[in-house]
This record gives sequence, C-alpha cells and structure tokens, in this order.
Amino acid sequence: MTVSLRLGPLLRHAGPTTATVWVEADAPCLVRLRVDGRDAGSARTFTVHGHHYAVCEVAGLPPGSRLPYEVLLDDAPVWPEPGSPFPPSVLRALDPDAPTRLLYGSCHTPTGDSPEGLVRHGPDMLRATARRLAGEPVDGNLLLLLIGDQVYADEVQESMRAVLRQSRAADPADGAPDDEVVRYDEYAELYRQAWSDPQVRWLLSTVPSLMVFDDHDIRDDWNTSAAWRRSMEALPWWRSRITSGLGSYWVYQHLGNLSPEARAADPVWTRVRDHGSDAAGVVDDFALRAHREPSSYRWSHRLDIGPVRVLVADTRCGRALGEGSGRSILGPDGHDWLDDQLTGGPEHVVVASTVPVLLPPAVHHLEAWNEAVCAGAWGGWAREPAERLRQALDLEHWGAFQRSFRRLGAGVRALVGGERGPAPATVLFLSGDVHFSYLARAGGTGGIRWDGAEPGPSGGHRTRVAQLVSSPLCNQMPIPLRRAVRLSASGPFAVLGRLLAWLARAPRPWLRWRLAGPPYFGNTIGEVVFEGASAEAAWYHCPEAGQDALPRVHRRASV
Repeated sequence: MTVSLRLGPLLRHAGPTTATVWVEADAPCLVRLRVDGRDAGSARTFTVHGHHYAVCEVAGLPPGSRLPYEVLLDDAPVWPEPGSPFPPSVLRALDPDAPTRLLYGSCHTPTGDSPEGLVRHGPDMLRATARRLAGEPVDGNLLLLLIGDQVYADEVQESMRAVLRQSRAADPADGAPDDEVVRYDEYAELYRQAWSDPQVRWLLSTVPSLMVFDDHDIRDDWNTSAAWRRSMEALPWWRSRITSGLGSYWVYQHLGNLSPEARAADPVWTRVRDHGSDAAGVVDDFALRAHREPSSYRWSHRLDIGPVRVLVADTRCGRALGEGSGRSILGPDGHDWLDDQLTGGPEHVVVASTVPVLLPPAVHHLEAWNEAVCAGAWGGWAREPAERLRQALDLEHWGAFQRSFRRLGAGVRALVGGERGPAPATVLFLSGDVHFSYLARAGGTGGIRWDGAEPGPSGGHRTRVAQLVSSPLCNQMPIPLRRAVRLSASGPFAVLGRLLAWLARAPRPWLRWRLAGPPYFGNTIGEVVFEGASAEAAWYHCPEAGQDALPRVHRRASV
C-alpha cells in the first residue's frame, strides 16, 4: 500500500544548528528527510485516534543555512509535489549574528480566497504572504508567529459543516451544536482544511513557525471567567470538546514549538512516542488533566535568536478564574515562568500574548472597572449584570486581569530599570485577537528609562516599550462593529473609562500609553525587523484582493 502525505510538511522549531519538521501521513510509516540526496533526519510515525504523525529532527546544520529538502514516506518521495509552482521548501537554521524578521498574526479562517470568502472574510494574508515570499529573496532569520485562532472550532466553513453532518448522522455527539467541532477526528479534519491550501501549505513548509492557542481554537471566550466555565462544564459534550481541542492542539501545534531538548524532556511526548500502539488514551488523559489542573503542564515557550528573545505566553488554558486576588490571566505558575524570562542581556524582548497587553485606553479602563464590579466593588446586586456584560463584550484581556497586569508591569519595570542586568533596547508585546491592528507606544516616542538603568548591549539608556497588534489574518470585522471600536479608541471615551475605573476603585495602570494612529480594520500580517538596537515594524495588507494579488505595506513605523 502506498502511503500518502495527509498534511504538511510544517517547518517548526529552528535553532542555530537544528530544524524540526512535522508531518501527518495516512498510514503508519517511516518518514525521512533528504537534503542533497542524503538522509538528514527520520522518524517513525506515532498514532493518536487513528491518525499518524511524525516529528523529524535535523541536527548539524550550518548556522544561517537554507537547504532545500525532500520528504519521503517509506522511501517514496511525497514532497515537494510534482509540478509545484513554488520554490523548493528549505530547512532554515538560525544565524545568531544576522538580522531577524518576525512575521506575526492571528485569526485565520480558510477560504481559499473564493468570491464568497473575499466578501465575508477578506483576503487571506497567509496566502498573500506565500506569494510575496515566493518572489523575493529572504536574507537573515525569518520566523512566523501564529498567535491564536489558527482554527475556528466554533465558526466553521461550509466544507467543515458537510463533514460534521455526515459524521453526526452516523454517530450523534451528545447534543453538540451542528456547526461546532467536538471530537478529535473532527479537529483533525479542521486542521487539514486550515493548512492544506497549496499556498498556505508551502508557506508553512519553508518558514519556521511558533504557535499558541487563543479562544476559538477551543471555543469563543474560552476561560473568560469562572461563571463562563461553569456554564460550559454543564454541557454534556464539553468534556469531549476540551479534551479533543487540547489534545489535538498538543499534536498539531505545540509539539513543533519545542526544541529537540525540550521535546525529549516532555513527559507526554515520551509516553506517546514509546506507546507502541494508538496513544489516544495517553493524549486524552493528559488533555483533560491540563484543563482541570493547569499547573500540570506548561504551554508557554521561549526562543532566543541571537539578541532577540521571543516569549510566547499561554494566556488561556492557565488562567485562574476566581474573583478577587486569585484571578490571573497566566495563573501563578505562568507568571513565575514569564517573570523568570524577563532578564537583562537581550537587545530585544518580545512577549507574544494572544490578547493585547496594552488595549486602547478606554477599553483597558472599562475592563478594569468590569473586573472590580464583578468582584463586588459596587455590591452584590451589580455582580450578575457585570458578568453578563463581561461575556457579551469580551472583556477578557489583560485589562480584565488587573493583578496580572500589575505583576507583568513589575517585571517589565525591573527589566527596563536595569535591576536584572543590561536593559534591552525594546520590550515589544505582539498580539492579535481583536480583529483590528494598531501600534501603541508607552512613555512617548523616546522610550522609558527608570532610574538606575544600565546601558543595554548597544549602549542605549532608554527602553522603548510598545504594543503591536496585527489581526486578523483572514476574518475581517463586520462594518457595524468597526464604528464601536473607533469610538472606543477616541479621547472622550478614554476619559469616561478612566472615570468608571476610578468609581470602582480599580488600580491605576503602571504606565501610560496611547495609540499611534487610528486602528486599521483590514486583514493584515505584521512584520518586525530587528537589527542592532533598531526595530522596524510594518503591517501588510492586500487591497487588490484576488488569487494572484500581492500584499502591500499599509503602514511602517520605527518602534
């Protein structure tokens, strides 16, 4: 029997001398990578719920090398596909001394840029980025950060609805919604549809990527509050949903985030790899425990690229949802991990948080007010309507977790103040989620310097702190909602929000910031280029939508 490639290859974690390639095959097999006609790495597939995957590690690469590779399944070449219009996929090893380019974005609905998809969701910026990179030289380091809603388990396209109708007709899913994914097999198909478009597939095969979940990877408003979670736990299909969602996320997204050393030390990976048969039970048990006991597993991860430190934070699964002092967007262990990474030495510190840290100020104050009222600041009578408002308006970002916001602030202040070693040139928060894009600067254009700061690696004394948001990749905001967002970003609403927060005795923010220009509502992919102490940001959009349209720069900014 001939084995076929069901999904992939995906080029995932990259280091100065290593690269990781993830694949899904349609049967058990030996997966081999070949470079210049020689074997470069191999792995046998492992099985989860009848699906077959492999993680191939390549070592001994020259730093900065870009080597075309082939994928073979049981000695039969399956990648690149014959007649592909794209350049060969390459293994990219990082060069610690080269400039680094980060591409980032969130919220991707696969439409293939069909006429209907373009009208409802707008142009697909992953496809557009593939077309751009296929035609331009790529110098230095290149990394793609997919920071949330890589799949929409609760807002599926018609092709996925057809799959659900067929599977549910044969085996109903405990009253699960007809248009939502619940089981592992359904998630596997959801990922296949999201990543099998030829342009997206080539992009993911040739650009190293890091990923992290947001709410729609599981369900809208995932872990917004304790009340939200109780309402979900009461549904008969929720256990299957959260188990399948987290289990498939670990297989399809998280495994590739890990370095070879971190993966070898991962207890779940060792059990799955050595299981010898279908490891569905291992993955299901792990996923359910990770949901019920967030401290049992760490989803956050780190990658150092020379002087650039990239910290990808779990702001969803690890949340502590009790009202009052116990409420936390990262959970206690998540905060400890992030704080431990905020150390001096790197020239640039990037914190990838799916939800923005620095919202438009009016929204931040509104979230702080709402959290305080939900906790009883205005008495018991106001708690229930405040909770309804929290869920209706998605008041669930860092502003709605004031204790977490202040703790992150303490870590950033210590870092920028030189208490943890040489202060970096920049601290950048990269986020998505909100379906509009913006740049927010803290402390003005000159940056921030707390007394006692030691010069950073390039000799500067001030650290530039900024929030960069690029959202969505392909799921544009409906026009009526855009008017509300524009109002929320205005000065008068910021004053009103500050007044509300004061009336609820919410704490004042630990720094001031403002948006550098109005929000942009088109589909975008963000880019930041780091070279020396400089960080140059750009947002690409695709105003001429179509199958062959190339993206253009919508905005540039020195951060």
